[in-house]
Formats: sequence, C-alpha cells, structure tokens
Amino acid sequence: MRQTQRLTSDETGLAHAAGILRRGGLVAFPTETVYGLGADATNAEAVAGIYEAKERPSFNPLISHLDSFESAQGQGMFDETARRLAETFWPGPLTLVVPAAPTCTISDLARAGLDSVGLRVPAHPLAHALLQRTGRPVAAPSANRSGRVSPTDADHVLGDLDGRIDAVLDGGASQVGLESTIIACLGGTPRLLRPGGVPREAIEALIGMRLEDGPEGGRNPLAPGMLASHYAPRAQVRLNAASVEADEAVLLFGSEAPQGVESARTVLNLSENGDLVEAAAHLFSYLRQLDASGAATIAVSPIPEKGLGEAINDRLRRAAAER
Repeated sequence: MRQTQRLTSDETGLAHAAGILRRGGLVAFPTETVYGLGADATNAEAVAGIYEAKERPSFNPLISHLDSFESAQGQGMFDETARRLAETFWPGPLTLVVPAAPTCTISDLARAGLDSVGLRVPAHPLAHALLQRTGRPVAAPSANRSGRVSPTDADHVLGDLDGRIDAVLDGGASQVGLESTIIACLGGTPRLLRPGGVPREAIEALIGMRLEDGPEGGRNPLAPGMLASHYAPRAQVRLNAASVEADEAVLLFGSEAPQGVESARTVLNLSENGDLVEAAAHLFSYLRQLDASGAATIAVSPIPEKGLGEAINDRLRRAAAER
C-alpha cells in the first residue's frame, strides 16, 4: 500500500502533483464537476493504474482532460458542430467524443481501443493550472472506487482511495457536483451519451437541432458510464488456449507457453513476469498488432481472474463474443 499525500492548492502543491503525473503516478484533483483520478493519458501503464486503484470491472473509455481547445485539437478532429460546442462551452462541464486525430498521443488503453477519443477542458482554476504544468493530456474518471458515489471534496477521495493513489490535490468542494455532459460528434447528428453539467436545451439551442439519444446500436462503448460492447478484431479470438494451432497469432501471459507455440504466425506476451498492470497497459495495442498479422485466429493464454485480470478477461470475452 502506498502513502497518499494531501497536497495544498499552492504553487508547491501544484508542482509536486504535476511531477507525480509526469512520472506515471496517480493524483486526484478537483474539477468543477467532481474530483477526478488523474494519470498521464499518454502512458498506458499509468492509465492501467487508474483501473487498479478504482477496481474498475472493465476497460471503458476514459475522458482525457486538457488545458485548452488548442491542445485538444492535437488529440481529436473537430467538425463544425464540435468546434462550436468547444468554443462555447469550454472550459466547462462538457465532454466531446470526436475521431482521434493522426497526431493523437492518448494511449489505446485510455481510449479502450477505439478510434474516437473523449476530451474535456475543465473550468476549475486548479485543474487548469495542474494541466498546464503537466503539459500532456490527463485521463481522469471520478476519484472513487468503481460503483461508489462520485467525490466532491478531498475527504471523499481519501475515504475511498487512501493508500491506493499517490496524492490528492485539495481544492475544496466541487462547484457543479455532477459529472460532465457527454456529446458524440462522429458524423451525422450529434448524440447525447450522458446528461450532465451542461443542459441538453443549451446544446440544442446552440447547434439548432435535436440531439439523438444514446449510442448507435451495436457500436463499441464511446464514453464512460455506458454499457460496454466488445472491442472486435477481424480475427477470431480463442480464450484460455492450452495449445496453439499452426499459423495462429498468440497472446501470452506469464512465463509458460502453450503447446505448439513454435508454429504460431506471431507471438506477443502481455507480461512475461505475470504483472497484471503491465498486461492491461499492453492489451489493446497487442490485440491490434496481432490482428494486423493477418492470422485468422488469435489464441489467448489463460489470465487469472483477480485484480486487473477481471477487467482484462472482460474485454477479451467481449472480443471473443459471436458477432
């Protein structure tokens, strides 16, 4: 168990919090909505630490926070509607899900393997100052254990996560106390994925049209707080493989290899040391690499159903589901 520091909202506390984030640590910080549990969104192992601390049961996409619309434009592609929403409601409690830009540096794990990315520019001055000093996108779901009430002050955070994260930056009580509104701008009519701090009516008045509700049928999860579908590679996924067939791609975990692995088309190991945090960090990028090999099947070694193994197996089962 690590020691969780309570940092003050002065220059010393900000500098320390930004240093922790840049080194791959976890820092809870205030936004105008609720406290977020922050990690460097470009560092997959840091992002995996969020899931571990929250005991989150599946790898849903995380919102990445930035210090400005200009910074966000390097991560996502904004059509005219998304641009108008960003220019009107940022900084503020609005998250926009847009296509990932070619220059996107946010990790596959933070995006849950999707080609879209959830972005927000928070209005809280302490959050803005922290993001500026960190100098990179910060993934930050609510700073509580999964399934518990979202925290609106530092005491709430410590009640849930003391000893599980590196620090909490104490900025007093959150002003809005309700998560951000999430809008998907992925072509066609924008969709309201989650109601929140910006009312539907204000968004519809700005864009001059009614928002569609919820995700498109059969789509992957686009945002937090939604039921997750599977990340589906082109190849079939075969779980708990005790042996390997000729020309299969193989996803290993740990030091033991299944029988026949020498006949595989290509092999990647999520973590030779059996480290579930390392395995989570590699999961989506390794699935993409194995899928790109052209193999018809990806054989996956057994992964223990403990800690982050539960979330890894959840995603793999969705990838293996009939489609």
